[in-house]
Amino acid sequence: MIAALGLVFGVIAGLLFAPDVPLGLQNYLPIAVVAALDAVFGGLRAYLDGIFDDKVFVVSFVSNVVIAAAIVYLGDQLGVGAQLTTGVVVVLGIRIFSNVAAIRRHVFHA
Repeated sequence: MIAALGLVFGVIAGLLFAPDVPLGLQNYLPIAVVAALDAVFGGLRAYLDGIFDDKVFVVSFVSNVVIAAAIVYLGDQLGVGAQLTTGVVVVLGIRIFSNVAAIRRHVFHA
């Protein structure tokens, strides 16, 4: 529940303050957002399963963002940044949708 509240607070703060992202980091922002969403939905699923651990959530959140950004950075250095970005988005997207499906099954008891 804390993760969902943090997400809502972060979205509202972002809309109110409209921060500027430095040009050098603009390629990494979408990846960081998708990685963070993966951690948030994973945390919500764990909460509904009754196995949520705040330390695991924080480590998952930070490591997802750092690893995803590192993969994209490596791709940029190798000249294949767009392909690795697509790969990261696809993998994290699959994880997000599987977590959302599990959350939906919990909510609707299906």
